[in-house]
Amino acid sequence: MRAEEFLELLRRRPFTPLRIYLTDGTTYDIPHPDFVWVLRTRIDIGVLADPKTGVLDHVEHVSLLHVVRVEPMQPASPVGFANN
Repeated sequence: MRAEEFLELLRRRPFTPLRIYLTDGTTYDIPHPDFVWVLRTRIDIGVLADPKTGVLDHVEHVSLLHVVRVEPMQPASPVGFANN
């Protein structure tokens, strides 16, 4: 996936929460576009320590080469920012 394509997903209004799938099977849930920073060759994903507080625990650095697909999350999915 190209950085410009990822930015387009984050800039859609209204924003729809996203699930990112990586080549190793890892997934990241993105409940809000502010939790992702898009760089030329990677994305940095803020991982929440506790979804209730909104305080980040750490940042995952993910190469865009490893993003297999990005899908909208189902409305029934938890709003919390999960790293599965």
